[in-house]
Amino acid sequence: MQTHLTLITLIAAALLTGPAVVMAQAPAASAPTVIDAAVTDNIYQLYEGVVTKIDKKNRTIYFKNAEGESKFVAGPEIKSLDQIKKGDRLNVSYELAVAIELIKTKSDGIRSKVETSTEATSKAGEKPSRTISNTTTIIADIIGVDRAKRLVSVKGPSGKVTVVTVKNAQLLADVNVGEQVKVIYFDAMAASITTPKKK
Repeated sequence: MQTHLTLITLIAAALLTGPAVVMAQAPAASAPTVIDAAVTDNIYQLYEGVVTKIDKKNRTIYFKNAEGESKFVAGPEIKSLDQIKKGDRLNVSYELAVAIELIKTKSDGIRSKVETSTEATSKAGEKPSRTISNTTTIIADIIGVDRAKRLVSVKGPSGKVTVVTVKNAQLLADVNVGEQVKVIYFDAMAASITTPKKK
């Protein structure tokens, strides 16, 4: 088995069986007015494989794709092990979305950060699936705008500078250095086992 496939399958195992960590902080006191917004997002397929064997006694599921074979042990949290059949497909994907909102605020330029995490799992009797989502909202300062490349450089509360790509170039027309933006980062890791559709 190849190491990177084992790593991806371990990610799937953690998603399907492991506990989620929930973090939350109080929102910022200011109530900015949203002037405009832009969004960029990407979905990455990390792993896709076919169930080749199920060892129910040891709760071990084997998967295979063109790059090799991998496996993981299903923990007791997976109540629907009997729903998994040979030929089912395992999908592990990662989604990253960034929303940027230009805001006008009367605040004194204070930057802030709020993080939240949510979890969704399959219901009893359904094939196992799990999605862990994280959202980070940052009030940041615009320190650079490259309209030709559709890039905005922002500085968050920690002082870290992040460059964000904006899909709609028209939304950058009124974005200027010295203003503030609300940057919302959303990322989600999802793992699911599904039955292929019949042709």
